[in-house]
Amino acid sequence: MDILIWSGATLSFLGLVGLVYCIVRVAKARKAKMSDDALRNEVRSVMPINLGSLFVSVFGLMLVILGIFFS
Repeated sequence: MDILIWSGATLSFLGLVGLVYCIVRVAKARKAKMSDDALRNEVRSVMPINLGSLFVSVFGLMLVILGIFFS
């Protein structure tokens, strides 16, 4: 069950990295003083990455909990 725990921790970490990437990308766009439409398009393009990263992170945490439960 250690493999389940470590693979879940790795997935959670990768999801966290993706979430930080999204935060940094939107913060750079806000600092660039873009127009409202350009900023809205940037946020719209980051949204699928954000949701995917959140899903990967939650799935990883579920694997960790299952690994702890089964061990």
